[in-house]
Amino acid sequence: MTDRTAPDPASGLLTLAEAADYLRAPIATLRYWRHLGIGPAGFRIGRRVMYRRRDLDLWIDGQQDAESARR
Repeated sequence: MTDRTAPDPASGLLTLAEAADYLRAPIATLRYWRHLGIGPAGFRIGRRVMYRRRDLDLWIDGQQDAESARR
């Protein structure tokens, strides 16, 4: 029997809470960004909002590029 209570964040698929931890941002901030359509790409599986780690990394890179362009 496997323990399914704690998903492995290294799998590449993160819950909203795990994504918030990964980005070091409050969960409420991710929800707000999702509402505005300005945050990292996420999707629903049933009732849960999920994120792919690679999408978070791409979004971070985009934020860094945008910041560099403003300077």
